[in-house]
Amino acid sequence: MSKGKLLTGVIVGAAAGAVLGILMAPDKGSETRKKIARKGNDLKGSVKDSIGKIGDTIADKYQNIKGDAKNMIDKGKEKVNNVKDEYKNIKEEYKDGFKTENSF
Repeated sequence: MSKGKLLTGVIVGAAAGAVLGILMAPDKGSETRKKIARKGNDLKGSVKDSIGKIGDTIADKYQNIKGDAKNMIDKGKEKVNNVKDEYKNIKEEYKDGFKTENSF
């Protein structure tokens, strides 16, 4: 199970439990409404924190992937340059060999 689904389940379960607990408590209507409002604010803060953590996790993963991609591109460029250099060397060797064979 992913962390996001687990976190969502915990938050929904906590909210449902809090609301049911408040509604079942033998308090006046005005007191019950105040409790519901407080619990709603608590839940809102909890959700904001959770979303912030998820956002941070996504940002970290993005930076890691971005860094990995840059490294792969740099390695690819290095390999291309190595092949170019090797081609130039072979080409020069071929030219030099051709000149010495035809310089009678």
